[in-house]
Amino acid sequence: MSSEPTRPILPHDAEHTELYQRVREAIHALPGYFKTSTYIEGISATDIFTLNTALGATIESQVVNTLNLMRPVWDPNEKYISYSFVRQSQTFPDVLLKSAVPNRMDIILGIELKGWYLLAKEAAPSFRFQVTPSACTNQDMIVVVPWALSNVISGSPVVFAPYVESARYAAEYRNYHWQHLRQTASNVSITQPVNISPYPKKSDQIADKPTSDDGGNFGRFARTGLMDEYLSQTKGISISGISAQNWLDFFKIFQDQKPPDQIYIEILRLRNKLVKVGGELSPIEIILEQLEKLILDC
Repeated sequence: MSSEPTRPILPHDAEHTELYQRVREAIHALPGYFKTSTYIEGISATDIFTLNTALGATIESQVVNTLNLMRPVWDPNEKYISYSFVRQSQTFPDVLLKSAVPNRMDIILGIELKGWYLLAKEAAPSFRFQVTPSACTNQDMIVVVPWALSNVISGSPVVFAPYVESARYAAEYRNYHWQHLRQTASNVSITQPVNISPYPKKSDQIADKPTSDDGGNFGRFARTGLMDEYLSQTKGISISGISAQNWLDFFKIFQDQKPPDQIYIEILRLRNKLVKVGGELSPIEIILEQLEKLILDC
């Protein structure tokens, strides 16, 4: 593919077009409906980065449960009463909207669902998306749901505005980026599997494979640039009155068991980066100021 791919446009008169649009609306409205019984407490601030591994799958399951509870949003006339969102493992996509009626396993659409812990060490979603474009229908989506704990290091998970993208377009753009946009002297060719159709079996080999990938970076979706604007906006989300980016900068200070003098230097550096609003200290600056005093008193 030499020309930049474009997002697929669903025909207005297609059988399920209205449903596709309503499902997308439901996904965007997810933060207002998200339900969870999970509550976390007693975690050390220095272990905050581990929550992505510990809770990621749980959050994704709860997102699926919430989408099913949102049926009045995506199926207000109960036209699809036998259909529900169902998770599947070890194959693409992670979630299917399909019928539960015996002998009628019609699949209407698929969602590659990824939870993204906002305070993860990588500061961006780290998942790999290597699925070949022919495994995706025009209505399939990639959905990334950012989340954090309500009280930063304790509380219940809360989710924020998701990232939603066409899965087919994402797969095509990933390959276009790999072959035409990166600055590299390596071989940029990609081998694509043949005879692949949507909603593959677990045993199907559906991944595109680059000829040269010494760094193992092929498929790192956040590096394609498609999410850049979304990531920038999302890191500005306020959690307990402090932006996610400032929390990330704050927690990074205490990584790797740094000595107190090094922590003090980094606290000063972070304070200098922050801008005072209206002559008053921001919440994160107040925290840093108190930490400075504690370190100096030690």
